[in-house]
Amino acid sequence: MKTRAVTTGQRMAPMADQAKTAAVQRIEGARSWAAPRLESAAHGIEDQVAPAVSSMLTAAARKIDPAPTRSRRWPMLVLMTGLAVGAMGYLAYRRNAQQWTEHMKDSASDASRWVNEKADRTAESTDRMATQASDKADEASRKMS
Repeated sequence: MKTRAVTTGQRMAPMADQAKTAAVQRIEGARSWAAPRLESAAHGIEDQVAPAVSSMLTAAARKIDPAPTRSRRWPMLVLMTGLAVGAMGYLAYRRNAQQWTEHMKDSASDASRWVNEKADRTAESTDRMATQASDKADEASRKMS
């Protein structure tokens, strides 16, 4: 009986390792899936938001454009202000994207840690059960002697 318990414990260890490996592979798969989508979202913002801001600023410049005899300082000031606001918006977007990416890395790290802990608990449980079975087998062996 002791031999069977030890054999069972030895057979369970590779299963726990396989479970750990499978979890790590799934996490990598999730990261591989998310990365291109994040990049696509970034390009979408660059392609859609930037032209809209530019169009809005151009329309505002036309509305406030003074007669040819007037100074061009005011429209230039509005244009520069708009560019500055657009640049700040873009930087805020990039910062938020960076924070989201860091959060995803942390989440993946947490999931990986959880899988490792689960595998360790499974291995400990298996070892405990094997030890209990071994103790029972030893006790039964002593009673039979």
